[in-house]
Amino acid sequence: MPGDEASPHPPQTPAAPLARAEGFIWLTARVLEQRRFAFHFLGGDADPVDTALGSYLNGDGGYGHALDPDLRGPLSQPLHTAHALRVLDSLGRCSGQRIERLCRHLTGVSTADGALPVVFPAPRDYPAAPYHPVHDDPPGELLTTGPVVGVLHRNRVWHAWLFRATDFCWDRIENLRHSHPYEVQSAVAFLDGIPDRARAASAADRLGRLVREQRLVVLDPGRRGEHPPAPGYAPGEQLFPHDFARRPESLARGWFTDEELGRSLDFLAAEQQPDGGWPVQRRDWAPGSALERRPIATLEALLTLRAYGRLPDGRQDGISRPGPVPPR
Repeated sequence: MPGDEASPHPPQTPAAPLARAEGFIWLTARVLEQRRFAFHFLGGDADPVDTALGSYLNGDGGYGHALDPDLRGPLSQPLHTAHALRVLDSLGRCSGQRIERLCRHLTGVSTADGALPVVFPAPRDYPAAPYHPVHDDPPGELLTTGPVVGVLHRNRVWHAWLFRATDFCWDRIENLRHSHPYEVQSAVAFLDGIPDRARAASAADRLGRLVREQRLVVLDPGRRGEHPPAPGYAPGEQLFPHDFARRPESLARGWFTDEELGRSLDFLAAEQQPDGGWPVQRRDWAPGSALERRPIATLEALLTLRAYGRLPDGRQDGISRPGPVPPR
């Protein structure tokens, strides 16, 4: 009887999260994100990542060419610097003449108070996200200065530029009365890298209370509709405990109970889309920017899940072993 015959196409086991993410990365990511994925999850070498990052490096020692997808064009910008340093930090390569030149560049583009603006004005305008407006005389911002200073301190970089920039970050963080989620993320990046751990812990304790009191974090993803986004943020652009405490050793981990963080990580894992990537909740202002940001968000999600033991090892997850990086 036909009904007694075994199906020639048995049901397929759904691909594991890391395998699905790998397919998404090869299909959509820039060379830099492809090589970062290979380094972090396939046992790849750091040199190809470094080479790919070098294509964004400018002659002034800064980084440009839409390294941060929200700023287009070739010009060196602080947001690109912050992105580059995160990559170099993950490789253990925040040292040497490259960092010395970068710090000289930062000295030249700093504001009067020694900090970094979000966008540095230039003779020629290039496309930028509308939430990063260009000003003729932009103020220094914790949003950009905090992550840069934090990474440099964590890597024991010493440069004259750091003195005033560090003082700027301390002053902003210790005097914050009102903030928004991305600024708090930048404050955490600073506090997690600064050498004065006692002062950092004290500042983080106060900042964590502010985050909860001002409802800058969605503690229960199931009730996210009760948390309107911060002013200027897109609908659904909200941050969760895992967005602040990206690793267990972060000072922001102490802001949340095990239950709160567990719900947040469950939500993060469930956010993986059918194509294997994670969504981006920022305002979709340009097709290229949106396309390039999703692989970055996917890498961040995978690294956070792995840091908390939520991502199985590649060999258990159906991931191919190290090999040549496929050409873009």
